Amino acid sequence: MPKDTSIKSVLIIGSGPIIIGQACEFDYSGTQASHSLREEGIEVTIINPNPATIMTDPSTAENVYLLPLTPESVEQVLREQPQIDAVLPTMGGQTALNLAIECGEVGLWEKYDIRMIGVDLDAIDLAENRELFRLHMEKLGLACAPAMIANSFLEGMEAAQEIGFPLVIRPSYTLGGFGGGFCFKQEDYADMLRRGLDASPTHEVLIDKAVLGWKEFELELLRDSANNVVIICTVENFDPMGIHTGDSITVAPAMTLSDKAYQDMRNQAIIAMRGMGNFAGGCNIQFSQNPETEELIVIEINPRVSRSSALASKATGYPIAKIAAKLALGYNLDELKNQITKTTSAFFEPTLDYVIVKIPRWNFNKFPGADHKLGLQMKSVGEVMGIGRNFLEALQKACQSLENGRAGLGSDKKEWIKTDDILNRLENVSDDRLFRLKDALRLGVPRKTIHKLTKIDPWFINQIKRLVDYDLRVQRYNVPEDIPADFFRELKELGYSDAQIAYLLRVDEEAVTNRRYELGIKRTYKMVDTCAAEFEAQTPYFYSTFDSENESIVTDKKKVIVLGSGPNRIGQGIEFDYCCVHGLRAVQEAGYEAIMVNCNPETVSTDFDQADKLYFEPVYWEHIREIIELEKPEGVIVQLGGQTALKLAEEFHNRGIKIIGSSYESLDLAEDRGRFSNLLKELDIPYPNFGTAKDADEALDVAKRVGYPVLVRPSYVLGGQDMRIVINDDELERHVLSIFKKDPNMVVLVDHFLDRAKEAEVDAICDGDEVHIMGIMEHIEPAGIHSGDSSAVLPTYSLSVNAVNKMREYTEKLAFALKTKGLINVQFAIKTDKETGEENVYVIEANPRASRTTPFIAKAYKVPYLNIATKVMLGSHKLKDFVINPQPSGYAIKVPVFSFNKFPNVDKQLGPEMKSTGEAIRFVKDMTDPFFRELDRNRSVYLTR
Repeated sequence: MPKDTSIKSVLIIGSGPIIIGQACEFDYSGTQASHSLREEGIEVTIINPNPATIMTDPSTAENVYLLPLTPESVEQVLREQPQIDAVLPTMGGQTALNLAIECGEVGLWEKYDIRMIGVDLDAIDLAENRELFRLHMEKLGLACAPAMIANSFLEGMEAAQEIGFPLVIRPSYTLGGFGGGFCFKQEDYADMLRRGLDASPTHEVLIDKAVLGWKEFELELLRDSANNVVIICTVENFDPMGIHTGDSITVAPAMTLSDKAYQDMRNQAIIAMRGMGNFAGGCNIQFSQNPETEELIVIEINPRVSRSSALASKATGYPIAKIAAKLALGYNLDELKNQITKTTSAFFEPTLDYVIVKIPRWNFNKFPGADHKLGLQMKSVGEVMGIGRNFLEALQKACQSLENGRAGLGSDKKEWIKTDDILNRLENVSDDRLFRLKDALRLGVPRKTIHKLTKIDPWFINQIKRLVDYDLRVQRYNVPEDIPADFFRELKELGYSDAQIAYLLRVDEEAVTNRRYELGIKRTYKMVDTCAAEFEAQTPYFYSTFDSENESIVTDKKKVIVLGSGPNRIGQGIEFDYCCVHGLRAVQEAGYEAIMVNCNPETVSTDFDQADKLYFEPVYWEHIREIIELEKPEGVIVQLGGQTALKLAEEFHNRGIKIIGSSYESLDLAEDRGRFSNLLKELDIPYPNFGTAKDADEALDVAKRVGYPVLVRPSYVLGGQDMRIVINDDELERHVLSIFKKDPNMVVLVDHFLDRAKEAEVDAICDGDEVHIMGIMEHIEPAGIHSGDSSAVLPTYSLSVNAVNKMREYTEKLAFALKTKGLINVQFAIKTDKETGEENVYVIEANPRASRTTPFIAKAYKVPYLNIATKVMLGSHKLKDFVINPQPSGYAIKVPVFSFNKFPNVDKQLGPEMKSTGEAIRFVKDMTDPFFRELDRNRSVYLTR
């Protein structure tokens, strides 16, 4: 049926700050849904307190409310926007669904006559109430694992006795598997049951029989109001049941499903979705399959877009959130156009002639003492996706995308040689099991033994064994010239990077690349077209492979490449994707063709319609090089993609590839701790007493000279990685030895730590002639706590006028001295002289690039700073060309958010190494606000203890 014309204005509920279990995939979904609704003439209002997202950008909706996700905030929005007549809660993850339920329970939707579209409360309750869901599935003729519901400790104990071990505990209405887990032994059960009951907001858990070793599959579906259902994507988990799907390696299309099993799963999924109430929109269904009998059981249903929806959208090119939003308005699938072909309808099921592999990204190094073991409770902070013509090519490209120094699946400088506990590491799943699996095969562990320990399907084990065999074949040769051309091409078709081949031959990577080019073995680019080339695609969305035909047609326009930030991780999150998206728009407005390169399936930057061309590729030198050689851009922007993009700057500089904005020399000078401190000395800018060290003895000498406590800071790191405050020789020696063990060529800065100093930071734009101060933020927490973990107040509230003026002066000096063209962030420590009471200002560090606070200031002051900065980088505009009119609304506070509940036994003490996963923005009128007063009390404790 056609669109429901009675819907004129829609409220979209966002997902709030980034936490483990709910990341930027909902920024992507919410943004896409908003654009979809606005195409239909619908006025959109968004509520979401996350300042780092495109979703909360003024360009995304008519009204954006950066308010806490509470019923009180929702009521404020409904009072101020009385024209709203519907709410769409399916684009903001579990947070949005839970808030929609709460608002319904307190009567808000009824009070303001608001319709819920895209889902209904009964469907949400049915999906989240474990016992109701199980009974409903059985009523539909679908199987579930034997289970019982418990609302009390006694009921839980009785359930365990009846079902028998091993068991799974699944709390109702929680996110990312929080509070759940497997219980193998009766003596562990009581504690786990209590944790599960406490984790559930309804004090309810489902206790079901553990089907360990069974295979796991996910299906992404769309359903319209006429009960038409399409299967968008079938995703197979590389890991068997027992690991949260967010922590599982996943593959699409499914590799090991028989046709009969697939048809059975497809039919059951359609029955289940049609049985989930009366709604139109997206749905995610998880199945478990007995590998021996192909028996299926339903695990759970999410009647909303999910983390997997974002992955499925990027994997297929089918914009699930966009179509789901239109279905929520009443359209049927056959009334909507395929967004990829622009000619066929949306009532089709994508067909893939390529393979995608998603690998999660973990940050256990940020949480010393954390349990690396994976299970029902999600622990990953982000993910990457590789696209290839076969499983191994996609798998190796995903490994190259992880931002952990891997050149592929093994055969690189990170080889693992320890053998004594290899079997234990296979059986007990942790973040590195994929790499350990290859190690085991390389060491001769039989494939049957690996299957028995891991329950990973033999097909996947056999595929990885192929890589081990190829490694051995490569090692028979001495130099790249000895490798036959056909075999060389075969290696590249299986995803081998030049660095992997070089490692196996023990030669330089450049020698492998040169030989490959001599043989004419270069990447070609294929289009992600959703229909296996059956219809011509109109969207310029590409992946690389080694085929004969290149589908990426190079235009005559001047081009600029924007490098993305890769996978989300602590220290580099969604804020850099925000920067990249605005960078793309500015590049287009300046008259260039905007080309995006990124490998993160969760982000807005990898949406098919954001850039003039999207290359879904690893942000990895070998891949970037060939894109540059094909497209021949005017230059590359590295300032917007965080450390991921910056680390490639030296390679670009050495090869004569233009870096748009600040030069490599400027970037390197700021990153090199020792050289930067010398620059401060030359500029007569105060800085803590310091020295540099290349070994432990030098570090001890510096510490003796500058005095303890000292701050140890490696160069070229992200999120304060390996930064420590140490107070004696023993601590210093242990820490610097651990740094030099990781990188013997590292130079560390050892500087005197300004204890009990205040901290502040400045974001600015410099065009070479003028500096514009975007904002000055004062941290609540003192110096010594990473800026990403500090609450920051914009503008400053307790610093003297003299201190603020000094920060402005030093920022301008540094911007010009570093020859900054574009963005710069400078961090300061302010120490009060005990005798004079004067505030002395010291520079801690400077970053001539986008920072995590750039979007925060842009949202707080309602100024498109990223657009301005990008045009300054391009040289198309000077600062004087813009009318910059900040619109402050009292004070804005950046509030970090932590996911410590995922790591219950780790030290939660904050320090120089960043640990927060996201942030929220909070506005207060003045310093009497109770929220601010509580923060300020915490600061007083920090500064006096």
